[in-house]
Parts: sequence; structure tokens; C-alpha cells
Amino acid sequence: MKTLATLIGTMAPATAFAAANVPAGDDGFFIWIFLGFFALIVVGQLVPAAMLIIGLVKGITAKKKVKAEER
Repeated sequence: MKTLATLIGTMAPATAFAAANVPAGDDGFFIWIFLGFFALIVVGQLVPAAMLIIGLVKGITAKKKVKAEER
């Protein structure tokens, strides 16, 4: 555990200076591909969620059928 804490303590400050010399606004093509893929995943997760919510609302608001035998 002590080794892990030492490793994290030495690596964390090093990552802060990893991209210090990159000019602002220099977004590469792969950044846009990554963001598009992320958006595709989010939209793909919204479709089943919307279907689930619509089914839930339909189930709650639907009138229940009463069997003739139970009256």
C-alpha cells in the first residue's frame, strides 16, 4: 500500500506538466473523432432510455382491463 501511495505521489505531479507547450486551439483530427464517438455512445444510450420511459408512462396511464368473471 505504501508503494502504491509513493507511485501515485510521484506520477500525479508529472501529468500536470505533460502538455504545457501545446498552443491553444490546436485541436487535432483525432480529438474530433474521439468526441464524435463519445457523442455516438451517449445518443445510443438515450434511445433505450427513452423507450423505457415511454413504456413506463404507458403502463402507468393505461386503463386496466377487468375480467367479466371478477365483477
